[in-house]
Amino acid sequence: MKVKTILVSQPEPKAETSPYFDLSDKQKVKIDFRPFIHVEGIPVKEVRGQKIDLNEFSAIILTSRNAVDHFFRVAEEMRFKVPDDMKYFCQSEAVAYYLQKYVVYRKRKIYVGQRTFPELTKLIKKHKNEKFLLPSSDKLKPLIPSELDKLGVSWTRADLYRTVVSDLSDLENVFYDVLVFFSPSGIESLLKNFPDFKQNNTRIAVFGNSTVKAATEAGLKCDITAPTPETPSMTMALDKYIKEANKK
Repeated sequence: MKVKTILVSQPEPKAETSPYFDLSDKQKVKIDFRPFIHVEGIPVKEVRGQKIDLNEFSAIILTSRNAVDHFFRVAEEMRFKVPDDMKYFCQSEAVAYYLQKYVVYRKRKIYVGQRTFPELTKLIKKHKNEKFLLPSSDKLKPLIPSELDKLGVSWTRADLYRTVVSDLSDLENVFYDVLVFFSPSGIESLLKNFPDFKQNNTRIAVFGNSTVKAATEAGLKCDITAPTPETPSMTMALDKYIKEANKK
């Protein structure tokens, strides 16, 4: 079966240089984007129910842009003035760069990890006496609390936002050759929106072991997987598959 249409379960990239646009041009395939999940802020009333006093913390651990947005949203709604000497531990350069939306970067104590959470813990370990707040979603990777507990630091999780299934009812009679997923939540959204979904000739592309597991448990066949040593990115995996499928 040739591939002519692809639906990526994420927002459309803002950068014109996105590899998806290159892939579309190169392989002459139509690629659409649609977020299958979205993030909603947890109301401050519910956050207060978690018995969290922002005054108690001297450091914030930020793992994503959503964590940044919702920490400052909650702080503003609680009328909490974030102290100038607050320390920020950012999982990646992208998160640290995004922090500039809210603070004057050069005047703050900001520590930046390489990319993964275990890499960030090396920096956290050097500041073991701080009291850390971890702004989180309702779905937190078990690795994060596990790594923080191993360090023996004083830390508290605050659920400030949640992942919600998007309404995809307008796609009910729209069919794509390939559906692309990046998280178990994306698979969950597909099945909640279309409980009678039959894969038939639709190819499923998945990124990451947890997404493969969720798709397999849902009875779906994973035709395209990434990352692999040969195809470390989803666009590379799609490119390889399309070349072979469209050659036939």
